[in-house]
Amino acid sequence: MKLGIVLVAACMAWGQGPAEPAGQTTGRGAQHDTDRVLKAVDDLMWHMKLGDIAEVDKGVFTSTPRHYVPNKTAPGAMNPMIVYTYVFIPKKLDRTKKHPLVMYVHGGVHSNFMTGSSSNSAHIVRELVGQGYVVAAPEYRGSTGHGASYYEAIDYGGRENDDVLAARAWMVETYPFVDSARVGIIGWSHGGMISLMNIFEHPELYTCAYAGVPVSDLVARLGYKSDAYGRIFSDRSHIGKTVDQDIQEYLRRSPISHVAKLKTPLLVHSTTNDEDVNVLEVRRLIAALKEAGKTFEYKIYEDAPGGHHFNRIDTRLARESRAEIYKFLARYLKP
Repeated sequence: MKLGIVLVAACMAWGQGPAEPAGQTTGRGAQHDTDRVLKAVDDLMWHMKLGDIAEVDKGVFTSTPRHYVPNKTAPGAMNPMIVYTYVFIPKKLDRTKKHPLVMYVHGGVHSNFMTGSSSNSAHIVRELVGQGYVVAAPEYRGSTGHGASYYEAIDYGGRENDDVLAARAWMVETYPFVDSARVGIIGWSHGGMISLMNIFEHPELYTCAYAGVPVSDLVARLGYKSDAYGRIFSDRSHIGKTVDQDIQEYLRRSPISHVAKLKTPLLVHSTTNDEDVNVLEVRRLIAALKEAGKTFEYKIYEDAPGGHHFNRIDTRLARESRAEIYKFLARYLKP
């Protein structure tokens, strides 16, 4: 308990931060400082929450270069980007045999893989590890807690997909007991979008996929979101143009535009009362998949308690829904 108090106090003190250099957004520099400390604390929490059943580690590897570099001729400007992934290995795993891997992709335009909050990541990882899965959770570019440069490297709908793919490759290369023929990918919200894009672009590398309340259609999404939300995407560190200026680029980055490529067994969930990813997006995705003649599974819940987070929280419905997900994964990954 005393350690927890000390860590929280350190976070609060660090969060005051130094004065920001001229030209930075007010509060952003201090927020990055706070995010770094909170990330360090939460890394400890992963060990505390999962350490009894899993070996917890954090891998460091490289992915594609940044999409936006002010001076591409500067030394190292086009170097591969260094990215991270959490790794969870069941302690009782027989390392002389091959085992399935689940890639668990966190959500958020800017977020990270946290133990708690309404996403309940620690509970889900614990459930997966308990079933015998090795789990990898990439901290793709744009994730918080790694400083301003990492945050601003986001390429929404673009190269963070590469980071997740690179994490998969790194896991298979690094851990000889990971079965490259049994790799699943799961994610909610933006993580669902990345999961979809990975299986559409690289169907041969994934055995099955789950997309929960997935961002599916950026053009439709920008149509019902606020102007402030739209400005996030038009920033040069994101897509760099508004949807009006380059609608084709927004479509290119949208899963709905790639449904014809589906070859991987897929399960999709949504709920009619989702306050973040409106169900219309997911319904448009489902309709497009059907029109393309694809075989897949889906379920749209009616006003599920919890809305956007309905099957990641601790309700009976959430546990029942996750049981459906695990049954689907087990059918193909055979843990």
